[in-house]
Amino acid sequence: MHIPERATLVILATMACIVWCDAAHAQNPAPAKNDVQTHVSAAQSQTAASEAVAAKQSSTAGSPEGQPKVLDSVIAVVNGDVLLESDVQQEQRLESLQMLPASENTTVNAAKHLITRTLILQQMKDQQAAPDITDAQVEKVVGEIRKDLPGCAAAHCETAAGWAAFLNSRGLSVEEVEDSWRQRLGILDYLNLRFRSGIRIPSADVQKYYQATMVPEFQKKHQTPPPLKSLAPRIQEVLLQQQVSKQIDDWEDTLRQEGSVQILVPAYGESTDGTGDDMGSGA
Repeated sequence: MHIPERATLVILATMACIVWCDAAHAQNPAPAKNDVQTHVSAAQSQTAASEAVAAKQSSTAGSPEGQPKVLDSVIAVVNGDVLLESDVQQEQRLESLQMLPASENTTVNAAKHLITRTLILQQMKDQQAAPDITDAQVEKVVGEIRKDLPGCAAAHCETAAGWAAFLNSRGLSVEEVEDSWRQRLGILDYLNLRFRSGIRIPSADVQKYYQATMVPEFQKKHQTPPPLKSLAPRIQEVLLQQQVSKQIDDWEDTLRQEGSVQILVPAYGESTDGTGDDMGSGA
């Protein structure tokens, strides 16, 4: 497998995105049987949410008023796996390295990507699909990001210290980014094997995306865009992901229908069993 010639999830992030950190904690998949996700009742989801919130509270001694202070809140429970507000924020920080337009890197999209990724990771665990992603594959993708990301040259991202400082200024660590991409590449490998067969991305589409999307993003930051040859692999990943996403939409819907996605914050979407509005926020 040659990375990054394959599609990335920016989920995925787009699923790719696309796992990658705090998000990995939220995505410890619970085993399912017979390719059907285990259903979690609303009561079980609320219990899991309550436990997660309790785990994120500070001690009473640390609060000026002597009361517990909530440091995080639950936004969703996916087949028993809890997704927190901090996971959404971490997803946004990670996706900022994808050079996506700011209009796409929203909290709603980040939450959607996390939920989708959690469902896929659960399915992978059920099928015992564990792609072997090597350190070299991760280093190759991260190395390209360090080379092409706007602002990285000025921050001397080619050095270990410069890269660490660049990420730290964005609320990330080297380990979080590497773990994120290792998970993303694993999901990518799984989806490629399942859906990618027969899909081809014409070179004309790659060039069109480069001119219409990538070049303007660099120009907004007063940066000289890297040559098309340098960005072509990642552009192919994005375009391939768009094609693959058309095929996996029905599959994703099936995963949601067979499992339980409890959305505790209505702004992030609807629950699969229609209980999201009744739950309200998970603070």
